[in-house]
Amino acid sequence: MDLNNPNGKPNFAPKWFWDFDYNKIDWQASYKTVIARIIERGNEREWTELIRFYGKDTILNALKNEIVYLPDYAIEEVSKYFPIPKEEMLCYTRRQSRPGHWI
Repeated sequence: MDLNNPNGKPNFAPKWFWDFDYNKIDWQASYKTVIARIIERGNEREWTELIRFYGKDTILNALKNEIVYLPDYAIEEVSKYFPIPKEEMLCYTRRQSRPGHWI
């Protein structure tokens, strides 16, 4: 968390959290949700803010051990950006163990 930020909030636009009361988000308690949301929908600018606010270690730990779902395109982008093998991400290994049905 950025100690220079007196509000204790990251610099994310409220539009990323349209389904939450933005002013009541507990940024520390909700870190997994915030990380997943920004990884899935944000761009490099938001990802940089994510790293600044939470730190790379927290993000990598969440990706490897806590975030259970990300869409395929986000998994690919994370794998390139950080770089970590997608096989080390919980969301990827869960997807592999639960193949979808085809019609």
